[in-house]
Amino acid sequence: MTARMKIAILDDYQNVATSFADWDSLDAETVVFTTPFAGSGEVVRRLAGFDVLVAMRERTPFPAEVLERLTNLRLLVSTGPANAAIDVKAARELGITVCGTGYFSHPTVEHTWALILGAARNLFDEASSMRAGGWQTSIGTGLHGKTLGLLGLGRLGSQVAQVGRAFGMTPIAWSQHLTADKAAEHGVRAVSKAHLFAESDVLSIHLVLSERTRGLVGAADLLSMKPTAILVNTSRGPIVDEDALVETLRDGRIHRAAIDVFDTEPLPADHRLRSLPNALLTGHVGYVTRELYETFYRDAVEDIAAFRAGAPIRLLE
Repeated sequence: MTARMKIAILDDYQNVATSFADWDSLDAETVVFTTPFAGSGEVVRRLAGFDVLVAMRERTPFPAEVLERLTNLRLLVSTGPANAAIDVKAARELGITVCGTGYFSHPTVEHTWALILGAARNLFDEASSMRAGGWQTSIGTGLHGKTLGLLGLGRLGSQVAQVGRAFGMTPIAWSQHLTADKAAEHGVRAVSKAHLFAESDVLSIHLVLSERTRGLVGAADLLSMKPTAILVNTSRGPIVDEDALVETLRDGRIHRAAIDVFDTEPLPADHRLRSLPNALLTGHVGYVTRELYETFYRDAVEDIAAFRAGAPIRLLE
């Protein structure tokens, strides 16, 4: 460890990290990076010489070949309790400590419903019309009495179902290992995957990205949906076949998609999804709230202080 610790805060797109915690208490040299790195070569080049890195969720990958080249790195802190973009085993073998932070899921649940309501009631179009001097321009879709489909019924999916029932919706769900009894515990009816896509008026995705779920939603699934249906994804972009989604929306085969996550993030400025009028898009902000950022960065500072004191906390396995 150098005499004065060098800390890099990564992917702080909004340049707010230093306002959410007392970084000065660490008496360290702290550098904030507000734009994504172009690739692993730039990661190594820009981060060489830093003792500590604070990674925002899964924005920058740290595979073994990158960690091996960051020879000064001693501590890697990730916001949240897990980070699939970090090779924790390789880090451990290289003598790099990996720590996480606290996390809570309700901001993503809230944003899921913001997208559902925004898509159902055409809020973007109506708000744009008002700014331009217009008035009523569309006819919204009500949710009461409609079917809410959940692709995944874990912590997030079950909370989304609870809100759906408050709106008078009927929740149904499917995932590969979901049982009828488990679904019933959340007031949800378990159905087949085919039934989920065919019957849902709103279908919201709540699965972890893995080799099992990558590309799980394909062209046939999308084409089996009602033409009035809304697809919502606040989980991970690659769960849905992006090319198939673009074609489905372009052909008007479903009413709308409300998407917060993408195959490539940040989403390229010229990406095809940006030009589709029936795509309601936000830039992976489902978890971005003041309260969660306070937790992320406050805990990151605590992690660094504990590591420097020789008693690291919140170790990731």
